[in-house]
Amino acid sequence: MGGETIGFIGGGRVAKIILGGLKRAGRMPRQVVVSDTDIDVLRRQKREFPEIVTAENDNGEAARQDIVFLAVHPHVIGNVLGEIRPYLKPDSLLISLAPRLTMAGISEMAGGFQRIVRMVPNAPSIINEGYNPVAFYEGISKRERGELIDMFRVLGECVEVSEEKLEACAILFAMGPTYLWFQLCELHDIGRSFGLTDRELADGLSKMVVGAVKTMFESGMPPKEVMDLVAVKPLKEHEESIRDIYRMNLEAMYRKLKES
Repeated sequence: MGGETIGFIGGGRVAKIILGGLKRAGRMPRQVVVSDTDIDVLRRQKREFPEIVTAENDNGEAARQDIVFLAVHPHVIGNVLGEIRPYLKPDSLLISLAPRLTMAGISEMAGGFQRIVRMVPNAPSIINEGYNPVAFYEGISKRERGELIDMFRVLGECVEVSEEKLEACAILFAMGPTYLWFQLCELHDIGRSFGLTDRELADGLSKMVVGAVKTMFESGMPPKEVMDLVAVKPLKEHEESIRDIYRMNLEAMYRKLKES
């Protein structure tokens, strides 16, 4: 991210992901301020990112920066916005990383401040391989939108979507790695028990996953035809149960986010 200064209100997982991606790419801003109520959280971030400034119980300092990430849970955002509104600069950008709360609602809680962006953060951004959809409040110009998307692309892919799609993006893309990681860990452990080395497993599993995704979405074949390319399917009798688990849990989460 160019010469802008950035602030994080909330120093937890999402701050670590974004800072990790920036540092890995050699694109840390000239100043980063991270505020949190938990001194242990700030100490951990300071150990990992010595160049940042930490502020315990001082959201105002983080809110004075050019780009301000609102990285707290939705239920405390109202109180936080009331606290930081006097510190936001007129030309700052306030980027909410929380699902559920609309930009109109955030603006109202922030006393009418309208330079608001919502982004769905994706964990692979920590290695610059993220997929981070964004939506912009109406007052932000086309030029500014393009500049911000270009800055976010250091973290991976960044695309503009309409605000009403962000909750779906959160469930499928932000939470998506959690649907896969534990399965990959299990395949890794099973493969090790079969005598494969960690290096062989890391190489083989990563290429298998990338190849499987590309075959599904880039081969031009219908999904049913793709899934018929492999004759032996050890989990076939469990597939419908797994689909039911996905539908039940993800649809319930979507309703919760959209109805709150």
